Amino acid sequence: MDWRVFAQRMASLARDLLAQKSVEDTLARITGAATELVEECDEAGILRLRGKKVDSLAPTGQLVVDSDRLQERLGQGPCFDAARTKTGERVYRIQDFTKEQPRWPSYAPRAHELGVGSMMGFLLYTDDEELGALDLYSRRPGAFTEDAETAGWLLASHAAVAFSNARTHAQMEQAISTRHLIGEAMGVLMGSRRLTEEQAFDVLRRYSQENNVKLREVARRVSEQGAL
Repeated sequence: MDWRVFAQRMASLARDLLAQKSVEDTLARITGAATELVEECDEAGILRLRGKKVDSLAPTGQLVVDSDRLQERLGQGPCFDAARTKTGERVYRIQDFTKEQPRWPSYAPRAHELGVGSMMGFLLYTDDEELGALDLYSRRPGAFTEDAETAGWLLASHAAVAFSNARTHAQMEQAISTRHLIGEAMGVLMGSRRLTEEQAFDVLRRYSQENNVKLREVARRVSEQGAL
């Protein structure tokens, strides 16, 4: 691998990732970049683990989805493990799925039947509720070298920063939107019921708590319908 060229492409990718307009676009650019930058990578995806439920984010092909579903069904697999790991090992490289894999005795032979020859997984993000890993697949056994693993790890490191920035930006936009929506709903209640700001907000808050409906949705209903 020509690391000088790789570094130039990574620098360009870093700028490109920060220019994406949404979390979804950022994830799609990450997985697309994996197939472009990591030698022998045929498909890529991001596995998100919430409890025992697995989501396939930005998969580049059906192989990724099938592998994720298989890992979810069996409760085992290298990328499943990477997504579950908060400490310790954060990178997995499985060289050859044609050989016995004692660590994943149920998953490995079935993954080979799907067409997986080699696989790598990189821990991408963790928080209290969601865990995720960047998964790279090759249909050829023995495809991923140490250089490929290093390239994948560098990509995952850049991706983690970009993804975190994208999520923070999206959360801020949602918070601002929610604040505006609540303010609009309070104005409706203040006008129709002759309430103060504090009283109007208390009406929204109590309705939200008593009916187990998010405050944002309560505010949306008031704004659209003019009443609760």
